[in-house]
Amino acid sequence: MTQARISIDREAVVAPIDRRIFGSFVEHLGRCVYDGIYEPGHPTANEDGFRMDVVDLVRELGSSTIRYPGGNFVSGFRWEDSVGPRENRPVRRDLAWHSLETNQVGVDEFSRWLKLTGSELMMAVNLGTRGIQAALDLLEYCNHPSGTALSDQRIANGTPEPHDIRMWCLGNEMDGPWQTGYMTADDYGKLAARTAQAMKAADRNLELVVCGSSGSSMPTFGDWERTVLEHAYEHVDFISCHAYYQERGGDLDSYLASSLNMQYFIETVVASADHVGYKRGSDKKIKLSFDEWNIWYLDEHRESDEVNDEWRYAPRQLEDVYSVADAVVLGNLLITLLKNHDRVASASLAQLVNVIAPIMTEPGGDAWRQTTFFPFSVTSRLAKGEIIKPRIEVGTYSTAEYGDAPLVDSVVTTDGAGSAVFLVNRSRTESITVTIGTTELGATRIDEAVTLWDDDVYAKNTLADQNRVGLKTLEGVELADGVLTVTLPPVSWSAVALS
Repeated sequence: MTQARISIDREAVVAPIDRRIFGSFVEHLGRCVYDGIYEPGHPTANEDGFRMDVVDLVRELGSSTIRYPGGNFVSGFRWEDSVGPRENRPVRRDLAWHSLETNQVGVDEFSRWLKLTGSELMMAVNLGTRGIQAALDLLEYCNHPSGTALSDQRIANGTPEPHDIRMWCLGNEMDGPWQTGYMTADDYGKLAARTAQAMKAADRNLELVVCGSSGSSMPTFGDWERTVLEHAYEHVDFISCHAYYQERGGDLDSYLASSLNMQYFIETVVASADHVGYKRGSDKKIKLSFDEWNIWYLDEHRESDEVNDEWRYAPRQLEDVYSVADAVVLGNLLITLLKNHDRVASASLAQLVNVIAPIMTEPGGDAWRQTTFFPFSVTSRLAKGEIIKPRIEVGTYSTAEYGDAPLVDSVVTTDGAGSAVFLVNRSRTESITVTIGTTELGATRIDEAVTLWDDDVYAKNTLADQNRVGLKTLEGVELADGVLTVTLPPVSWSAVALS
């Protein structure tokens, strides 16, 4: 059996945990909003039409911040359409996803939904087909207490208290030719800088996210970040990162090492941002908002008929059904985000319900957990205090895409009273026994030990079999004389809580 050794240095702190690292994303796309979080005729629906069974699952998932309303959708979004009496709201064509938008869920309703879930709103403004004035108007409507035209309009619409949204995204994926109103880095950087300056003139305490590259495979990757930040550096606080992963051509070995690509992405963006900061002589450090990340079988959807010549309401789009292998990769990506939390201060799992999501629903019926639900929910629940980057001694395996990759990945969190160790075994064939020195954590007891794995790495939870895959007790876990010993099954994600 393969062996691994993990050493923990209590001084090797990455950063204190900011709960925004456990964010998610709701876009007006497919059945994410309509038939997802919102279904007025559902037996569990509240007075606003929101499914309370979905609310319960979102709370269990532990999502902290929800990015809204897009995504590509935001580049055609007229926020005024989404407020006021529902019967007066216009139906619009959404060019991003070739569907019809009823605007029955808008800014005020979504803010009320967030209160049910205990999440914070992260709002995106439209810089594709609109610009500075529309962003300022939305900011006034949402955040000004009262006494102005737009704040009083919000109050008249039934929301007396301001939404007090702190984090704002300046558009979405403006480097992408698929984006309505996409532009060059130079043009976008100038517009983002002017918009950011105006928004901070209204409220200097806002946290603003400028668009980075849509993916590390974009031909302008790296250079886009540099050019945009040369315009906007002093006016913004975050630059966004977007990355999706999938198994291609049956290459499971490479797929299981996808987090190596995420690490490369993070390091490249940090280097680009710090280069601009150094040139400007600035002490400021731009943070990263990894506000779209997930597993997405995009190659399969390119040839699908989900987007066609019909204009439909809430069509079934991008409804990936996830396997055990997908969940293990997602858990590993979350480990990578935590290990880089000193710079990745915010992240959004994209998306939340039905659309490439951890939660699925059936109209009039059930809501259930996909396999990817489990590593996210457990990590969100157990990770507290500070993040510690451990030293991992383990062998490697060969991948076609990333070269040699470590067989085990891990991160540790602790708040003094309790600690958690999160682990991934990337081997397709071997269990791996890992010994972890826990003396510096002061741990004397195992409180919880769970794993996600299955004899069939492609096992999934479906409407017909909603509980096919779930968490299992991690067997054979021992803690003695300051050493934690665990045996990780092949292709598995695991978590051990200690006190």
